[in-house]
Amino acid sequence: MTKAKVMHAAMSVQAKPTPNPNAMKFVLPARIFARPLSFASAQEAAAHPLAAAIFALGGVYNVFMVQDFVTVNKLPDVAWETLLEPIQKCIEDFLLSNL
Repeated sequence: MTKAKVMHAAMSVQAKPTPNPNAMKFVLPARIFARPLSFASAQEAAAHPLAAAIFALGGVYNVFMVQDFVTVNKLPDVAWETLLEPIQKCIEDFLLSNL
């Protein structure tokens, strides 16, 4: 994938609600992850740059990545309005840095 395509692809990350009000699915522009990855804490996520960046935002208790999406679970008392854009930026930055 060329840098221009990746830059365009990064901008097409879409947040989709799930049946769980505390989970949001972020659909990626292509298959990124070869195998499922699940992180239930910041400590587990420390070695993965995307998961670590999402946990660093605060209010997150699980990050699940598989093929072409990332699902983020937030704590019930945290509003999606405070997390949506920062999570999308984390994902876009990750896509751009993995050319």
